[in-house]
Amino acid sequence: MEERTYTMPLIGEAAPAFHAVTTQGEINFPQDYEGKWVILFSHPADFTPVCTTEFMTFGSMIEEFRALNTELVGLSVDSLYAHIAWLRKIQELEWKGLKNINVTFPLIEDIRMEVAHKYGMIQPGASNTQAVRAVFVIDPKGIIRTILYYPLSTGRNFDEIKRIILALQKADAETCATPADWRPGDDVIVPTAGSCGTAKERMETQTDEQYCLDWFLCFRKSK
Repeated sequence: MEERTYTMPLIGEAAPAFHAVTTQGEINFPQDYEGKWVILFSHPADFTPVCTTEFMTFGSMIEEFRALNTELVGLSVDSLYAHIAWLRKIQELEWKGLKNINVTFPLIEDIRMEVAHKYGMIQPGASNTQAVRAVFVIDPKGIIRTILYYPLSTGRNFDEIKRIILALQKADAETCATPADWRPGDDVIVPTAGSCGTAKERMETQTDEQYCLDWFLCFRKSK
């Protein structure tokens, strides 16, 4: 029998649509999240140690993300009842000062792996039965803006996930780019000069607000 192959969506493409049952009721994705940023992420299985620390962390950051107009949506290939039992157990645990964590964002039941396959979350080199740790950042128009993949053994960096949201929102709002290790308050990069005249003008008219290291690398003070 010919083995079925799957492709994963790419940055700049529309997020694949799906209907799913979750711990917070049924959802139609991404229609139900129009106008909001979304972090859609997968984890290998319920009641696994790395995933438990991740859900405790995400659960503790729900309001931080909502303050950024960002919603969280989780997924694994376990059943709805396994999800509910696991999330109830998480409320009883304490780790690194996190305790009484109530996970109120939806966790998708994906026993048939339909959503996981649409997003390339099942990678046979890692596992045929568990989703890898994928993160998709989707903008308010339903477009995929960032994709992160972690192996089963490595927990995600949640400061970086939040930083990505902040950087994307900054770039969209100010038509700029963010340099390496950018944090809110840091200077941003202005679009590269599109002509010799613009490049020359930038180098000759630097100000306190905008400065250039060279014609192709110009910064603007953060607003």
